[in-house]
Amino acid sequence: MKELTLYVSEESMPLREVVFHTLRNAILTGDIEPGERLMEIKLAQKLGVSRTPIREAIRKLELEGLVVMAPRRGAQVAKITKNDMTEVLEVRAVLEGLAVELACDKITKQQLAQMHVEMVAFEKAVKSNDPVAIAERDVKFHDAIYHATGNRRLVQILNNLREQMYRYRMEYIKDEDKRHELVKEHRKIVEAIEQGDRKKAKESIALHIQNQEKSIIENLEKEKK
Repeated sequence: MKELTLYVSEESMPLREVVFHTLRNAILTGDIEPGERLMEIKLAQKLGVSRTPIREAIRKLELEGLVVMAPRRGAQVAKITKNDMTEVLEVRAVLEGLAVELACDKITKQQLAQMHVEMVAFEKAVKSNDPVAIAERDVKFHDAIYHATGNRRLVQILNNLREQMYRYRMEYIKDEDKRHELVKEHRKIVEAIEQGDRKKAKESIALHIQNQEKSIIENLEKEKK
């Protein structure tokens, strides 16, 4: 485990949230590796906090699927498996396919403008070469699509799935060669929605997710060797 620094946010938040975001970011960026144990006393000493916010953060990370409780070992970072990823991306493909179709029909001029803003912001993040910033801007881009659906329940379901998708998003974005492909794919999705072309939008988002799955599987296979 690398050295940990408490998460800093522009907004004030309770200590338990600060600790949660600190551990979450460390897991997503690989500073705390898959399979590594999360020992409350050790983490509390590293972060200079009591065990209570550590315990609460671990509980929340378990709900997100980032931490698992192993017999006789306690909490440890969940390993990325092909099966887990496939399940998450299968659900994502169906839901986002529906989202882009609805966006084609319902998007307003203001929402389309916001989508363009988020697309450009993502491209700037790619140039920054900061994986966390890139992942966050990718989330914002897809959020713009979700809100253009006008379907609150669909947005809620996608938001619930977001945390489970985030780890795979980070795994994909770690590969610098793939980031510029993401830029192209985002542009095709926006273009299809702007044209109101449901078929093209659905095909573009499907390819976008398929490429993510293919890349992550390749990375997992490399790690086994």
